Amino acid sequence: MKKWIKSLGLLALLLMVATACSTEAPGSSSDDSSKESEGSDNDTVKIGLSLSTLNNPFFVSLRDGAEAAAKEAGFKLLTSDAQNDSATQVSDIEDLLQQNIDVLLVNPTDSAAIVSAIESANNAGVPVITVDRSADGGEVVSHIASDNVAGGEMAGEFIAEQLGGKGNVVELEGIPGASATRERGKGFHNVIDSIEGIEVVAKQSANFDRAEGLTVMENILQSTDDIDAVFAHNDEMALGAVQALEANNLLEDVTVVGFDGTDDARAAIAEGRMDATIAQQPGLIGEKAIETAGKVANGESVKEFIPVELQLVTE
Repeated sequence: MKKWIKSLGLLALLLMVATACSTEAPGSSSDDSSKESEGSDNDTVKIGLSLSTLNNPFFVSLRDGAEAAAKEAGFKLLTSDAQNDSATQVSDIEDLLQQNIDVLLVNPTDSAAIVSAIESANNAGVPVITVDRSADGGEVVSHIASDNVAGGEMAGEFIAEQLGGKGNVVELEGIPGASATRERGKGFHNVIDSIEGIEVVAKQSANFDRAEGLTVMENILQSTDDIDAVFAHNDEMALGAVQALEANNLLEDVTVVGFDGTDDARAAIAEGRMDATIAQQPGLIGEKAIETAGKVANGESVKEFIPVELQLVTE
């Protein structure tokens, strides 16, 4: 019995020594340090970026600019790709809102269809900023984009000058319902419709897609090859039109103008296969979007419209 009591006392003594030699302070634990880490992560600004598509080099550049700016600022950026589907984009935004984002950046596939998703963000108390394309409704604190109307006018003026004020023009339109489609078309017609000698002989949507631009242009050429110029609402469609014109041995006689200033379009201009593009700066748009989101998250006021400069590229 005495031996058992001595053994029990020795065990108690060993336990006391082990407690005294512990490297953690009383009351501390690895769980506590984990909670501190989680707390600091919760203080990080979390931004959701919903893009219309990443199957377009323009929006890849926009995303890259946003990612670089977010990394520099120490923000967490969550990006989704709607693949040019409005229903997918609405679902993507609902998912982003479930992740407790502080600010939502939206590049709408369709300016009308996006309204319900923006209103969901409004109801959740999440500020919304539209990027490159605007929305037809909902509360938006800022819109960051190039002036698409002015860009359309630049394209119209260039084509009018190249044609000497006389000729037949084909217009390849973007996604129906997208603000960029409406605005670029409006600017283009502000110029072209005022010139009596220039006629738009065909106007059709190719959904901002190169393959569709090729198909639509081929169909138009089956109806008429009396074409002097093509204005496409983006470079992808312009490059598709170039392929169709080349296949029909018409490219040398047709002025082709795109919009965005992508690397592929600039290369085509340098090769003499395209004549011009209205260059946006998608990387800068992405940077400004993150900068503006940071200000909004910190409660600072921002401008309702933040323009990004355009440039006519012809060489």
